[in-house]
Amino acid sequence: MANFTGFNQKDFDVFKIDGLDERMEELRGRLSPKLETIATELEPTASSLTGDEMFIHVAKHARRTKNPPNDTWAALANSKRGYKKLPHFQIGMWETHVFIWFAVIYESPIKSDFAKELKANKEHILSTIPDDFVWSKDHTEPDTISHKEMKNGEFDRLVDRLENVKKAEILCGLTLDRKDSRLKNGEEFIKLCEDTFKNLSVLYDLTKTIQYN
Repeated sequence: MANFTGFNQKDFDVFKIDGLDERMEELRGRLSPKLETIATELEPTASSLTGDEMFIHVAKHARRTKNPPNDTWAALANSKRGYKKLPHFQIGMWETHVFIWFAVIYESPIKSDFAKELKANKEHILSTIPDDFVWSKDHTEPDTISHKEMKNGEFDRLVDRLENVKKAEILCGLTLDRKDSRLKNGEEFIKLCEDTFKNLSVLYDLTKTIQYN
């Protein structure tokens, strides 16, 4: 597979297209191949960092029957069968930005146990995650919480929610505005993703101590 050559503004404008079929056609033809290429380039780094064999999953948006998707992504997880129940990495995009996430989303059976691990390692996490990183409590919304806010009390709220709310999620990583120059250079963007994964491996490592039911 060819190397990733970068994003351009037309990629982001896919999310302006009206109609489910029309947007999905352009999304599948234009965005999914780029995201798959990125994930393929990142798989060796993700596998090496985690000590797990990682597999690529490109979002299919198969359940949609009416509303066109407002974002899309590729995920890396240690199962061929799926990623939603597992801790995983995501690279994806909204109309406004690109995201590079570590994610434990609502389908995961380890959420409560992971919340306990996060609480036990709070100081280490807050000091290890870079200050320009952001967090999210919902992968279906573009809003983020700055790492500075996490240091100022949001960490406890987010982790308590993860432990106690059935639909809760936690994501951490980087977001880049669609006009960020690093998105235009494929090589630079892949390096940025690799560095982001390295910083996020502290979170992935915490999930490895948890037993799946």
